[in-house]
Amino acid sequence: MREVRVLEIKQSVFADNDRQAELLRQELKEKGVFLLNLMSSPGSGKTTTLLRTIEMLKDKFKIGVMEADIDSDVDARAISESGAKVIQLHTGGMCHLDAEMTRQGLAGLETGDVELAVLENVGNLVCPAEFDTGASRNAMILSVPEGHDKPLKYPLMFSVCDVVLINKTDVLPYFDFDMEKCREYIHMRNPEAKVIPVCARTGEGMAEWVEWLEKEAADWRKHKTE
Repeated sequence: MREVRVLEIKQSVFADNDRQAELLRQELKEKGVFLLNLMSSPGSGKTTTLLRTIEMLKDKFKIGVMEADIDSDVDARAISESGAKVIQLHTGGMCHLDAEMTRQGLAGLETGDVELAVLENVGNLVCPAEFDTGASRNAMILSVPEGHDKPLKYPLMFSVCDVVLINKTDVLPYFDFDMEKCREYIHMRNPEAKVIPVCARTGEGMAEWVEWLEKEAADWRKHKTE
C-alpha cells in the first residue's frame, strides 16, 4: 500500500492569520484606533446592544462600525440611524472574518477619523472564535434564552473573549437560566473574563459595560500620545 501524504493545511492557515492579526493590531495601536471584535450567535441582541453602546459613547469617541454578514444590509441600515460611521461587509458565504478580511473592512471604513471601531462579526459561536481578527479586545454576547450551559458546549468562544455580556436579563423569570452556574462555566474556560449581565433593551447593566469599554479604549489610545 502506498504511503498517503498528509498536509497540515489548517495549522498553516491559522499560523499565517495569527501573524497578520498581530501586525494589524500593532498598526491600529500606532494609529490610536481601538478595535472591538463583537461576537455572538444570531438573535442574541448584538445590534441592539451596539446601538445602545453607541448612544452612550458617541460624545466621547468617534465611532465606526463594520457589519459582517453572509448577505443583506439590515444591520448596517439600523446602525446608520445612530449617526455612527458604518460599512457593510459581505463574507461571500464564509462564517467568520480573519485578519485580512478585517484589514479590508477597516480600509473601507476609512478609520482616519475613527477612534473606536467595532466589528460586529458573523453570528455563530464556532468559526469567529477560531480566527484572530487583529482586534484590540474580544467581546461576546450570550443571551438568556440560549441557556447557561453554552460555555461548556462552545469552549473556544468563551476562552478567547475578554468580556462576556449576558444579555436579555429581563426574561430571566421565564427561562431556566442559572446566572451563577453560567459565571462558573465561563470562568472554567477563562478565569480572566469579565462577566456583565445586561439588558440592552431596558439599559440594565449597560453602564458597567460601557465603563469597561471606555476604559479599555482610552488605555489603548494612550499609546498614540505617549
